[in-house]
Amino acid sequence: MVVKQRRKRASKEEQPEPWRFTIDDYERMGEMCILPPDARTELIDGEVITMSPIGRRHAAVVTRAGVLFVRRLPNTAMVRIQNPVRIPPRAEPEPDIVVVPFRDDFYEAQHPGPEDVLLLIEVADSSFDFDQRRKLPLYAGAGIREVWLVDLNRNVVLVHRSPKGRRYQDVRTASQGETLTPLAFPDLTIRVEEIVG
Repeated sequence: MVVKQRRKRASKEEQPEPWRFTIDDYERMGEMCILPPDARTELIDGEVITMSPIGRRHAAVVTRAGVLFVRRLPNTAMVRIQNPVRIPPRAEPEPDIVVVPFRDDFYEAQHPGPEDVLLLIEVADSSFDFDQRRKLPLYAGAGIREVWLVDLNRNVVLVHRSPKGRRYQDVRTASQGETLTPLAFPDLTIRVEEIVG
């Protein structure tokens, strides 16, 4: 009996556990240049993930959507492009676009958290599977109430709403010719082609 218990304990010790970084760990690594200054990384569920290079179309869609929201929401909200969102304790993704309330300090004291996010947009081509598998559950689990996933491969916008656990209960696909209205801005109507081009 004693021998069996020892064997069980030994086999449990053989299973390596990955180290999960916290947001503070991740930010310190950046400050101490452990991560190269020009490295494009995100912290997702405690793992440091290298981001895909940004292609021309991806960059154009992000810029187009950013300009669109800035023009249509003057003095209503701030539009942050590819800047961090803190999701304690182990995530600091850099979504393509995040619309947040105005703050006098422009979020200098701390990056916005899930409670600040009015709308989050990810633009995906080669990263589509990763965004669906890893980022959407992260956003839902944090309670971010609306996420748009722009699928450049199909020229559609997948609208995710009503987070519950690590899933969105309400998911719809908007194609070209259709319109989008963010929950936080019911008077704003955007045509899908205004985003995807």
